[in-house]
Amino acid sequence: MTGADSPHRKLLAGGCLLAGLGVAAGAFGAHSLEGRLSAEALAIFDTAARYHMLHALGLILLGLAAARWPEAAWHCPGLLMLCGIAVFSGTLYALALSGIGWLGAITPIGGAALIAAWIWAAWIALTRT
Repeated sequence: MTGADSPHRKLLAGGCLLAGLGVAAGAFGAHSLEGRLSAEALAIFDTAARYHMLHALGLILLGLAAARWPEAAWHCPGLLMLCGIAVFSGTLYALALSGIGWLGAITPIGGAALIAAWIWAAWIALTRT
């Protein structure tokens, strides 16, 4: 597939959009939340933004891999990584901003999804490229 609906273009576009949002989140945390949140809450927010950005770059890498090896199912770890970003970073953003402690119990589910996405991508790289 070479159209806009091809998996590699979706991964690249999604990664780029999420990277932009990651920059915005980091800037928001650094410039708008300092002095409004505790040091602990700011550290939580920073962790969310850092993992958000790193895994947005991971989606871009998966998109590049999908363009190079289109026969491999790179969209599967990409979808898992997208879900991991949403759950891991999303719950940490919400925890930092709201102080609702039980959100921290959900965060590891997102972390597990991120780990699984990287392992799945490694398996594809070793077996299908």
